[in-house]
Amino acid sequence: MVDIVQVIKDRDPNEREFHQAVGEVMESVAPVIEQHPEYRRARIIERIVEPDRVIMFRVPWVDDKGDVQVNRGFRVEMNNAIGPYKGGLRFHPSVNLSILKFLGFEQVFKNALTTLPMGGGKGGSDFDPKGKSDNEVMRFCQSFMAELFRYIGPNTDVPAGDIGVGAREIGYLFGMYKKLTNEFTGVLTGKSVNWGGSLMRPEATGYGSVYFAAEMLNSRNQTLEGKVCLVSGSGNVAQFTTEKLIELGAKVVTLSDSSGSIYDEEGIDREKLEFVKILKNIRRGRIGEYVDIYPNAVYTAITPEMEYNPLWDHRADCAFPSATQNEINGKDAQNLVNNGVALISEGANMPTAPEGVDIFMDNGILYGPGKAANAGGVSVSGLEMTQNSMRLSWTREEVDNRLQMIMRSIHKTCTEAAEQYGKPGNYVAGANIAGFIKVVNAMLDHGVV
Repeated sequence: MVDIVQVIKDRDPNEREFHQAVGEVMESVAPVIEQHPEYRRARIIERIVEPDRVIMFRVPWVDDKGDVQVNRGFRVEMNNAIGPYKGGLRFHPSVNLSILKFLGFEQVFKNALTTLPMGGGKGGSDFDPKGKSDNEVMRFCQSFMAELFRYIGPNTDVPAGDIGVGAREIGYLFGMYKKLTNEFTGVLTGKSVNWGGSLMRPEATGYGSVYFAAEMLNSRNQTLEGKVCLVSGSGNVAQFTTEKLIELGAKVVTLSDSSGSIYDEEGIDREKLEFVKILKNIRRGRIGEYVDIYPNAVYTAITPEMEYNPLWDHRADCAFPSATQNEINGKDAQNLVNNGVALISEGANMPTAPEGVDIFMDNGILYGPGKAANAGGVSVSGLEMTQNSMRLSWTREEVDNRLQMIMRSIHKTCTEAAEQYGKPGNYVAGANIAGFIKVVNAMLDHGVV
């Protein structure tokens, strides 16, 4: 088999995140490829690592001082073998082509696991909405959509939100798309409920990662009741992960943002979580302000020279990384193991570096990789697309029931695929193999296109 990781390293040497994502998948699916010579004959591997197309464009906008600013916009349409491209838009200074190709590649297999007909894509900009006024964000979003609208549509490519793109940004983006196309259609997901959004969409990624964790624990005849949990991040995913954990009787003791983390040994209850929601969603403050209101908690600032993240160095039973990619390095992973953590369920995309994954696997940790554990978000996005197509809205209970069914199905699919290919209990292998087989068989059916 061709060493595809080396091929893409030679072709695009600076795309480290993309190399990492491809390497993880290829390691898992090697036994599948060995058993299916038709995949090699059709050059499936060489085809699946290349995006169908990459769109990159200039985004000029005017700030509140009247000065012209220029950012870069992207959309990576990775693979549409099983449905329209589906994946979020990320607005963050770190956004570059490597990160978006990695996210789009992961999205292909994640979406394949959901049981819904969705391909994979990702997009965004190096624009930073932090510190910007609503009018500045609106002007940026309108300029961004003035180019992106040419390439998306309800049957072509359906973006959603991601880091830096919440309800405000989705509203501005949808408004501009509607004006440019003169169509009211389900082209974006994560919309407000009163104009086409789905109930449960904000909660879906966080709730889904908890549902997946519950399924993993159930395989060992355990529940989340009474478990001490570490959660990173304090945005949408972290907030609703914490909310569902509290509801199921677990005790959450940490949250974080890019400036640092808080540790509250007493536990973050519903009242404290409500404060965090107001702090982050309305006031757009920093997590360090938590200790001003709850002084028994401890705040630790994060500095670039730190070799490990203090958030992952506390006694606990479960961990839910819900912030960003590669937030758990090898030292962090070892700290988690040393502190008794027996389950990891990833709410973020690829938050664990490869050396950390190896440590989890070597120590028999129940490890739910992001493409399986955080698939709840895109699953409810898919359910939003369905509701838009049918011109109706489901109740919260109906959407939540469907989400639980999907997460249970993903868990079952992963465990069965892992067992079939001689890797029982390995959720990484199971998720990669199951998603890979579904996508590549569709590609074979479509011929060389």
